[in-house]
Amino acid sequence: MPSLLSITAHFFLQVAVILLTYRLLWPLFRRLAQVQVVAIMVAGFLLGPSVLGWLWPAAQQWLFPTKLTIGAETFTHPNLTAIYVVGQLGLVLYMFLVGASFKLDILGAHVRQAGVTAAAGIGVPLVLGGLVGWWMVGLGGYFTDKVVHWQGGLFVAAAVAITAFPMLAWIIYDSGLLNTRLGTMALSCAAVDDACAWVLLATVVATTKGSLFGAFLAIGGGLLYLLFMAYLGRPLLAKLETWTPPRGDVERTGGLPIAQLSIILIVVLMASWFTDVVGIYSVFGAFVAGAVMPRGALLDTIRERFEPLVGYLLLPAFFIYSGLNTQLTLILDPSTLLMAGLVLVVSFAAKFGAIGLAARSQGMSWYEAGSMGALANARGLMELILLNIGLEAGLISGKLYTILALMTIITTFLATPLQRLFERRLRKTGSKFGPAGEEPHDDVPRASYASDS
Repeated sequence: MPSLLSITAHFFLQVAVILLTYRLLWPLFRRLAQVQVVAIMVAGFLLGPSVLGWLWPAAQQWLFPTKLTIGAETFTHPNLTAIYVVGQLGLVLYMFLVGASFKLDILGAHVRQAGVTAAAGIGVPLVLGGLVGWWMVGLGGYFTDKVVHWQGGLFVAAAVAITAFPMLAWIIYDSGLLNTRLGTMALSCAAVDDACAWVLLATVVATTKGSLFGAFLAIGGGLLYLLFMAYLGRPLLAKLETWTPPRGDVERTGGLPIAQLSIILIVVLMASWFTDVVGIYSVFGAFVAGAVMPRGALLDTIRERFEPLVGYLLLPAFFIYSGLNTQLTLILDPSTLLMAGLVLVVSFAAKFGAIGLAARSQGMSWYEAGSMGALANARGLMELILLNIGLEAGLISGKLYTILALMTIITTFLATPLQRLFERRLRKTGSKFGPAGEEPHDDVPRASYASDS
């Protein structure tokens, strides 16, 4: 068994390699009109068995070991566990920051449109993805023996319905859409669709264990958490903005009151723990905690201090963990490649097409509706989380994991260029995306879409 010192030293090297790879990729991705989170995601896959493991297997296995053999027994390597835990911490803190930036006032003004588009974003994937998943179970090789037809259908439906909630927030932030109707509605639809997808996943996992308790716990626990945070948590947390901590706390931390910060971190971590326990995943608990926090100087200071550390140090660990589970060699036979193509087509139709048409039916222009569909079509982080849960629960094979991971990369990679294509065409008409929809722009050049930071 490696010593704690050797595990720590190797972990430092792993994180440094992840960040170095991302920084080397970033100039290329910036030219491709991508945001930085996409470069970080791809860096994780490049360092996994599909690319580095194919080019230099010995180096990849030494740098990112996944198994540890002691005698006749094989265990998960401690460094893989460390990467997983750090990645989960990064996810939770990042989703808190996303919730802290969420514009509830804009959502309230467009709640009906958000509801219709969110319904389309879960209803169409439920039908199309369900049919494909049902078929996959019959073909064999994609699911394990414990999964029956309807369970496979629900799993693929959930995988197709997922939107990259954390990555979508990063894309919206980097693209300057955070305070617009488009950005707010896209995040709202993603939140609703992802919550429904997690209920579907909880149903599949619970029923393969012979009980529906997990599904009911996810629904009931999630509603209980939302009600608690909205009606009890929010007014209690509002007192943080007016509470005056000891003067020394603020001076020692350069304007960041350590007492309030400690309380906020405790709330975020407890919220993440509870939502993990009930089965709707920690990122939703963290997001809601951020959404109910009092807006003001305190939250602005916390966001300013935490965003660089979370986004560029902790969060990349999650992508390398997902990349280690993806093996493109598993899908190189013709029949599996055809299945991968079918999944990709269904994914575009069920999200880009369905949400775009639903948004158009609610009075949005084709430009704004197309942008909504393009943003919703990104899967990113949430899809990878779902796949990891399915793999660890013994529901899916490595082949299906790789098919859906490949779909994740493609849909996420295309989301930003498609959205910006619609935005460029809109700007040619003399308009831009604003808080109430399209509005005239002032002819002042925007900052670079993908500015470095």
